[in-house]
Amino acid sequence: MPVVTVYGFPISTFVNIIRLVLTHKNVAFDFHDLEPEMGSPSHLALHPFNRVPILDHAGFRIYETSAIALYVDEAFVGPALQPKDLRERARMHQWISAVGSYYYPYMSYHLSHERLIYPALGIAPDEKVVAHALPRIAVALEVMERELGRGQDFLVGDQLTLADFFMLPTMTSLSMTPEGQEMLKARPRIAAWRARMEAQPAVVKVRATVAPHVGKPVEHARKSGQCHLRSLP
Repeated sequence: MPVVTVYGFPISTFVNIIRLVLTHKNVAFDFHDLEPEMGSPSHLALHPFNRVPILDHAGFRIYETSAIALYVDEAFVGPALQPKDLRERARMHQWISAVGSYYYPYMSYHLSHERLIYPALGIAPDEKVVAHALPRIAVALEVMERELGRGQDFLVGDQLTLADFFMLPTMTSLSMTPEGQEMLKARPRIAAWRARMEAQPAVVKVRATVAPHVGKPVEHARKSGQCHLRSLP
C-alpha cells in the first residue's frame, strides 16, 4: 500500500508536475481529488493558502510544488532529476523559477483559462486578458527556443531534469489553445523538445490518467471567473 498521497485536482498544472516526478522516480502513490473540497476547511487544513498540490509521505506533509519536487527527488531512489554540477543545477532552478513567473501565469492562468477553463463553465472569455498575455507568451517562447538552440536535448543540457517536468504541463495547456498552436508552429526546437518529453514513459502514464478529465468543468474556477480575481492589474 502506498505511503505517499498527492492531494490536488486532476488537471492542475502543478499537481501534474508532481505526478510526473513521482512516476518517473517509480514511486507508488495515491491521488486524492480535492476538487469537491477546494476552499473548504478540509482543504485549508492541508494548504493554508488555498492551493494545490500537497504531498503526504508517511505523515510528513508538505506543500509548494518546488519544495515537493525537490523532496521527492532526494527522498526516493530512482533516476536523479537534479544535475550534479553546481552551475547546471543553478540553471535548473532558474528554469523552475521562470516557469512560475513568466510561463505559467500567461500561458496557463491567463490564456488557457480564458480559452478552455471558463468556457467549459459557460463563462465568456475576457479578450483583454488574452491580449495582455499574448506578447508575454511570445517573449517566453522566444527565450525557450533560443536556449534549446544550444544543441542539448533538454532544458539543462542532455540530462532530463526537474526543469523539464516543470515546463511540460504549461506547454501542454498552451498547445490546446488556438493562439498557442499558432505560436508554436514557428518554434521547431520547442516542438522537438516536446516530442522527446512526450515519449517519456512517465509522461505517457500520467497523461492517460489526466485525459478523462480534460474539457470537463472545473467548478472551483467558477468563482475566479466571475469576480475581480480574473481582472488584470
